[in-house]
Amino acid sequence: MLPCLNKSIFGIDCLGCGTQRAIVLIGQGEFVKAFYMFPAIYTLLLFFAAVILNFIDLSRNYHKIMIGLAITNAFIMVASYILKMFFLT
Repeated sequence: MLPCLNKSIFGIDCLGCGTQRAIVLIGQGEFVKAFYMFPAIYTLLLFFAAVILNFIDLSRNYHKIMIGLAITNAFIMVASYILKMFFLT
């Protein structure tokens, strides 16, 4: 796995720490563990699916869906980061 550049330079986790491990856990069928590793993993996957659909299906407009998923994903990432850094350590 690729090391987190933010963690190796500054010594603290970034907002995306755990994404790679969560993807591996999903590949192994460990869906609940993937959620605990990185709570925004499922909205992130939905966002990337919408981006891919936007490039494949040019007859439809997926911009509102992508914006909504991006905002939801950002909110979940920030909330889980705050919980992890301030309440679970």
